[in-house]
Amino acid sequence: MSSESPQSRSVPTHEADATAAVDLDWLTLDADEEVLWASTPHKSSLVPAFAIGIPLSLFLVGIPILASAYLTYKNTNYVVTTRGLYRKQGIVSRDVKQISFDKVQNISYTQSAIGSSFGYGTVEISTAGGSGVELRFRSIPTPAEVQELISREIERREDTGREQEDDVDDVLDQILTE
Repeated sequence: MSSESPQSRSVPTHEADATAAVDLDWLTLDADEEVLWASTPHKSSLVPAFAIGIPLSLFLVGIPILASAYLTYKNTNYVVTTRGLYRKQGIVSRDVKQISFDKVQNISYTQSAIGSSFGYGTVEISTAGGSGVELRFRSIPTPAEVQELISREIERREDTGREQEDDVDDVLDQILTE
């Protein structure tokens, strides 16, 4: 079993306020499952929508752009727990997607020039048997740190699985010896 405490696995320390501010009423956790990280899209990800929407609002075209960007920002949540990854979206209805760590095949992150300037980006998760990217955490704060958190949690789970396999092998060896 890993000697890391849940606090040492959580990311990022300067984003602790983001984790506390996220409404997780929609999330049902198992008894031994805990939230490692939770966030909404970064506030600065609204800048491009405002840059386009405010001038166009003079012609009433920008109002839907601004409303859509704001509602998407307010109604999107991303969560990393000790069991898997969750994304909740939806304004009128709710769409929740969950991927367990044992299905994750690849994790990558990207940052645009604007995202790099403001400190946000996208983490993409591909799964075994899936075609392409199955889950995207769009416009999240510090995407490199979130990618690292997910990678560490996958490695921790793999190490725990190996320890359990070794224990089973030891028990089987003892039975064979008797």
